[in-house]
Amino acid sequence: MTDPTPTPTPAGPRPADGPASTDAGPLHHVSVAGHASPVEPGPAHARMAARAAKAGIRRIHLLAWRDLDDVEAGGSEVHASMVARHWAAAGLWVSMRTSFAQGRPIQAWRDGYLVTRKAGRYLVFPRSVASAVARRSGPRDALVEIWNGMPFFSPLWEHGPKVVLVHHLHGEMWRMALPPTLARLGDTIERVVAPPLYRRTRVLTLSESSRAELIEGMGLRPDRVTVVPPGVADHFSPGGERSAQPLVLGVGRLVPVKRFDLLIDAVAAVREHHPTTELVLVGDGHERDAIEERIRRLRATDWVRLAGRVDDTALVDLYRRAWVVASTSSREGWGMTLTEAAACGTPAVASRIAGHLDAVTDGTTGLLVEPGVELVDALDRMIGDDALRARMAAAALERSARFRWDATAESILAALADEADRRR
Repeated sequence: MTDPTPTPTPAGPRPADGPASTDAGPLHHVSVAGHASPVEPGPAHARMAARAAKAGIRRIHLLAWRDLDDVEAGGSEVHASMVARHWAAAGLWVSMRTSFAQGRPIQAWRDGYLVTRKAGRYLVFPRSVASAVARRSGPRDALVEIWNGMPFFSPLWEHGPKVVLVHHLHGEMWRMALPPTLARLGDTIERVVAPPLYRRTRVLTLSESSRAELIEGMGLRPDRVTVVPPGVADHFSPGGERSAQPLVLGVGRLVPVKRFDLLIDAVAAVREHHPTTELVLVGDGHERDAIEERIRRLRATDWVRLAGRVDDTALVDLYRRAWVVASTSSREGWGMTLTEAAACGTPAVASRIAGHLDAVTDGTTGLLVEPGVELVDALDRMIGDDALRARMAAAALERSARFRWDATAESILAALADEADRRR
C-alpha cells in the first residue's frame, strides 16, 4: 500500500446534516489525506445512492479491529477500505472506528471517509462500543461490524439497521497467535459465546466455502448468512514481461497462519529439479525474524528475498513477473492476493482450504493442494510445464474480470438497505 498523499479536501461529499464533531474533536481539526486515487463515480454509485436514499440511509459507521495503515494490515483491512471509499463516492457519509495505527494521526480523512484510530489491540473493542453507544462518532443510519476473530457484540447494543462482515472462522489461528489461555478464551468466544447472539443478525462473508464453515463451525443460521465476493482493483492488470528465471511469489503478513515456512521448504525441494527457481515474499509481520532464521538455516539467502511491504506499483510488477503465486495459508476468507495475481495473468498454487476453494478454480486457474509432497509436486508441475502455466494464466485472467469492488460495495449496501426496510 502506498503512503498517504495530503490533499486539500475530502475525496467524497459530506451530507449537510452530517456529524459536526466526533469524540476526537471538531471536524475542522481533522487532518485530510488521500490514500489512493479517488473513485470515479459510475452507474453502480448512482444505484447505491438511490437505494440508500430509499432506505433512509445517509450515514454509515464501520467498526473494525485494525486500520489499513496498520503495519500488519491484511486482506480484511483492504476489503473495508475499498467498500468505504466506494460508498463515499456514492455520496454517503462514511466513518470508521478502529485501533491505533503506528505513526498515524488519531483522526484523518481517507478516500472520502473519516477514520478514527483509538485504543490498542484489546481496548479497541470496549472503547469503540462505548463510543458507538454514546453516539460520540455522530449520528448514523446504519452500522457495519467487521468481526475479525473477536466480535464487537453489536446485537446487544445496536438497534438500528446493521450487517456483520465475517471473513472466516479463526479456528487454529488462535493458538498460532496467542498464549494458550488467551487462545482458548478467543476460541470459546468465537465458537460458543458469540454465535447465539448473532443468530438473528444479517452476516455477510466472502465465499461459499467460508459460508459453509460459519454455519457448521459457529452454528449461524443459513438463511441469515449471505455471500458477497470481494473485488479486485483496476490497476491489477496484465503487462510487462515474466522473470527470465522461474519466480514463485508469496504475498501476505509474516504471521504463523500464513505458513510461509512450508512455502520456503517446498521451493527448496523444487530447486532440485529447477535449480534457478527464486522465491519472493511480500509483506511484514512479527514472524519475520523466524523466517529469516529459516532462510539462513537452509542457506537460501541467494534465492529467497523478503521484500517487506511494497507499494501497489511494485506489487503489480511482481505479480506480472512471477511464474506462479503461492499461498500456504491455514485460514483465509477468500485469498485476495490470488485474485490480484490472477488479474495480472498469473496462476496460483494454494492450500486446499475454505476461501481458496472459491478464489481458485482447481485445475483451471491454478492448483489446490495439501501441504507437503502435493505442494512440491504442484509447484514443480507449474514451473516445468509451459503450456499448463499459459493455459491457467489465461483462465485466471478471464475469471478475475468478474470481481469488482463497486459490485462488492453495492451488494453490501443492498444488504444494509434490506435490513432498514425490514425494520420499517
